[in-house]
Amino acid sequence: MMTPLQFVQKVRNRLYVMLICRTRNRRIYPYLYRSFWHYRFSKNKNNTNTSCYYSARPNPGAGIGHQLANWNAGYWFAKQFGLQFAHIPFSNQKWEDFLGFGKNEMKVSDLKKKGYKVRKLPLFNEYNLNEVVTAKAIIKSYSGEKMVLIAEQDQFYSNQYGVMDDIKQKFHNAEARQNDQLFYSKEDFNIAVHIRRGDIVAGAQNGDAGFLFRWQNNEYFVNVLSEVLKTLSTSRPVVIHLFSQGKKEDFQEFDQFDNIRYHLDIDPCNTFLHFVRADLLITSKSSFSYKPALLSDGIKICPRDFWHGYPKDPNWILADKDGMFDTNVLKKINAF
Repeated sequence: MMTPLQFVQKVRNRLYVMLICRTRNRRIYPYLYRSFWHYRFSKNKNNTNTSCYYSARPNPGAGIGHQLANWNAGYWFAKQFGLQFAHIPFSNQKWEDFLGFGKNEMKVSDLKKKGYKVRKLPLFNEYNLNEVVTAKAIIKSYSGEKMVLIAEQDQFYSNQYGVMDDIKQKFHNAEARQNDQLFYSKEDFNIAVHIRRGDIVAGAQNGDAGFLFRWQNNEYFVNVLSEVLKTLSTSRPVVIHLFSQGKKEDFQEFDQFDNIRYHLDIDPCNTFLHFVRADLLITSKSSFSYKPALLSDGIKICPRDFWHGYPKDPNWILADKDGMFDTNVLKKINAF
């Protein structure tokens, strides 16, 4: 049961989110932040800042894919602004340990103990020059001060692959990797298919535009798989691993494929790990499979129409809305 203090905090958070949403595209918006007022009255507007830290909070009310987008944005923009990065842990300790992203990073909680103050930055559109210039000016105004500048919740960063090399190193060197257990066989060529269901089913059925954009019919994945199997050339036996939520009867279209195994409603960390380790990963319109794709050394086939960008790399193949893709790219990959 929620305590009175927790209830008050929940109400305050909701009101704050409403305020941000209603003012975001108005001139008054940046004036909601102490950091903006500091900039307006600061004498350090033209200085270069080298002492501050930058961070972003993984949204505690969101899934791990969303939280990773927040963390990646913080890591990316810290570099773009020439600041040191400060880590804020993921809301679930199991994910914090599993990912290992905080290792060798200074934590915001530790910086606060050292006398650093925390200020939140207004949201900015990374493609809006005026908003980026304002963000940089706010940061410069704190030159020489012991300050942690934290991105407003859900500061968007489109091309998340910009941090791919760094997070790969962190994940694959994490202590948790010593305890990883895979049900893949090394003798097989393992294809992982993520079919997003669960949270989007009800929304799509109710006609919600946001959920409809994320929805992909089973036919899309059948088409992708069919094209892969027609094109694939490997000496290893091909095994298909379908990951989703629901009942096996919801995926009868996939019974046509040989060596298919269904993994429904299994542990999220275990699912994430198997996405990363697959020889070929077929993602959904979902951060939950896009983020493991960033950590994977295998081949990725992804929906072209997605809210995050993809690197220009032959191991990243983009499929149209009907599941068709350029099979010539797949043929050229030396892994086969």
